[in-house]
Amino acid sequence: MTPRIACIHQGYELYGSDRSFAESVAALRQAYPSAEIEVVLPREGPILSLLKETASRIVIEPLWVLRRKNLAGLLATAPVALPLAVLRAARRLRRNDLVYINTSVIVDHTLAARFFPGKAIHHIHEIPEGATRALLRQLILWGRTRLIFNSQATRQAFPLPPGYESDVIYNGVTGPANWSATDYDGSRPLRVLMLGRINRIKGQEILLAAVAALSPELRERIEVRIVGSAFEDPDLERALREAVTTAGLDGQVRVEPFLDDPSPLYRWADIVVVPSRRPESLGRVAIEAMAFGRPPLASAIGGLQEVVEDGVTGRLLPPGDAEALSQALSQIILAPQDLPAMANAGRKRFVALFSNEAVSRAIAAVAGDMLERNRAIRR
Repeated sequence: MTPRIACIHQGYELYGSDRSFAESVAALRQAYPSAEIEVVLPREGPILSLLKETASRIVIEPLWVLRRKNLAGLLATAPVALPLAVLRAARRLRRNDLVYINTSVIVDHTLAARFFPGKAIHHIHEIPEGATRALLRQLILWGRTRLIFNSQATRQAFPLPPGYESDVIYNGVTGPANWSATDYDGSRPLRVLMLGRINRIKGQEILLAAVAALSPELRERIEVRIVGSAFEDPDLERALREAVTTAGLDGQVRVEPFLDDPSPLYRWADIVVVPSRRPESLGRVAIEAMAFGRPPLASAIGGLQEVVEDGVTGRLLPPGDAEALSQALSQIILAPQDLPAMANAGRKRFVALFSNEAVSRAIAAVAGDMLERNRAIRR
């Protein structure tokens, strides 16, 4: 029997969560080549380029997604919009054998899943804070879905009742086949890359403060590219560019818009900085950096501690500590001889734990287990 699988995603861009979703869809396609795979997105966007080869069809429809930015508007329209969204989700759950829900913030499909036990997988990729975390935990427990967490840190953020079925599967990343360690030897400026969405969590201002704290001599021996965009908020992008100028770093730091394909950025870089101020559920940029042979300097927080082996594949630094990051940059500029060994160790760790092949097998195993249980129930 040809399985019918629906995959639901809250985004439409090509950031880490979007790429992880596309790779999960590809894993399901690889495991079930003849399956009918329906992908549901809230709007069209760059992610379509990654899905067109694996999805049987792509549906664009309103999804009830819990976002801090538009929470007031969501609550205002909830009495009408939410019941309609849940009804659409229920119809989808009824006609499909398996529904893969990406992230905890897709409210409509989570609410509907409770009435279709054994049909939905929830893949949790985020570590929310405060009241938001409590709300999302209650939501996923209500849905009674099978849970996949992308790190031990994420699972710890959502404590589960005894016996609740869940798995930890790291996000898979398609790394380059022709990787090479950085050739930085101190004879040219150190190339530093920061890649990610511009927001209060990622810590762009920590990197700026760290560069500003370098001695004038060392500051002349560094090039920094901060690449990314703010989610539908150009004011944040302007503020970051103004902060570069205010700090007097126009000669060292460039702020650039997000690229759909970050490969040239990783190949340009010598190291990749991930100075997150709040817990990352895993840290895809750090994984991609290791895949390209670029040691990451990352905050010792959340899932990043599961990605980077401190002193072996990169460095883990106190979150929010610009001085510690500045010192780490100084050490690399003055003594770069450890970088090749870190790069090689990072690539080996990537292949063992985070390669797309290993993760695809794990996701396919969870999906296969659920499909087999459902078939057994129908017999």
